[in-house]
Amino acid sequence: MAALNAGVLAPDFTLPVVQGGQVSLREALAKGPVVLVFFKKSCPVCQYALPFLERVFQANRAANVSVLGISQDKARDTKAFLREYGVTFPVALDDPAHYPVSNAYGLTNVPTIFYIAPTGDIEVSCVGWSKSDVEAINQKLAEHRDQPPAPLWRKGEDIQDFRAG
Repeated sequence: MAALNAGVLAPDFTLPVVQGGQVSLREALAKGPVVLVFFKKSCPVCQYALPFLERVFQANRAANVSVLGISQDKARDTKAFLREYGVTFPVALDDPAHYPVSNAYGLTNVPTIFYIAPTGDIEVSCVGWSKSDVEAINQKLAEHRDQPPAPLWRKGEDIQDFRAG
């Protein structure tokens, strides 16, 4: 099964967060839109993509927006990944024995990124790295904040358009 497409209602979940506590999609959506990114520490495309999603998080910290990672690894390995790649947004742990949330979202590859509107509807579904999809997510977040989109790319950076997950 392919990842859930835009136009589908995002399945709710409650998961433990590596930084402590728990997170539920329903509670996050009550604050505003959610950018959900599934990843695995051994995935080179995840290693490429998550630092850019950290920029999305930093640009939207003060706005009622959630950027939430969902790791398919154990807590110890996830913490090491977050330190190595400079990721500070909250990261939940999908059970690595059964992957119930990953399966509910139809994951076939990582990274998989979803933009979920406050209504719970998936508006962007991206498997792998897609610069244009991340830009579309950034634009939607800017519209939610009623401000221009925050710059994500630095001068002179060579950002790949697409990398398969």
